[in-house]
Amino acid sequence: MQSDCSDTKLNNFIKSLGFNEFSQELVQIAFTHSSYTKENNLSYNKCYERLEFLGDAVLKMVITDYLYEKFPDSPEGDLTKIRAVAVSDEILHKIALKLNIEPYIKVSEAEEKCGGKKLESIQACVMEALFGALYLSSNKITLKKFITDNLSELIDDIAANRTVYNAKAILQEYTQSKNKDLPEYELVKTTGAAHNRTFTIKVTYHGEELAQASGKTKKQAQQEAAFIACQKLGIINTEGTLNE
Repeated sequence: MQSDCSDTKLNNFIKSLGFNEFSQELVQIAFTHSSYTKENNLSYNKCYERLEFLGDAVLKMVITDYLYEKFPDSPEGDLTKIRAVAVSDEILHKIALKLNIEPYIKVSEAEEKCGGKKLESIQACVMEALFGALYLSSNKITLKKFITDNLSELIDDIAANRTVYNAKAILQEYTQSKNKDLPEYELVKTTGAAHNRTFTIKVTYHGEELAQASGKTKKQAQQEAAFIACQKLGIINTEGTLNE
């Protein structure tokens, strides 16, 4: 059975986030996974995917505006790299966990049993869909403040620790500068239940293993492995900054 996802509780939750006027129908759709609509023979438009598409654009616009004002001296290339991390599933999942959106997500019974509501990908999609729903039906100034209030601290951390968040790109740039070849990432093992998996990834270059690392997602494990590899290669120093 689904956990309590009643419309009333969901509406109260949205109000607790600071939104007094919004479309209850759109918000309900934003929290509905496609598995739920299929299980209940509902229209495709009753799942969050279209709102997710819109919310992704809304999020990028708000973050772009924030970065443009916050870092007036940074070139567009640096801002683009920060934004790419700020709108990633990993960061959106952190916000989803902080807000505790899991109890309000609707998935099929099968997906529920597999722990689908806990998945980073689903929670990140719901956050984007919620942004889309609120963009269409709530005060846009309130929405912009809500997004920046929840992401500003993380964005500042990303800007201050870009080598950690962009280690894959840094390692790739390094190897390509040597001989145009790319590092390769391979899944070593997966452990844990379906809703709480840990992935171990190794990164190799010219057949030589550079590093191994684990994470809750493959992307996270790849980034960590790349960061360790960069340190071993002397690209990044022990303080986590690029060596000149």
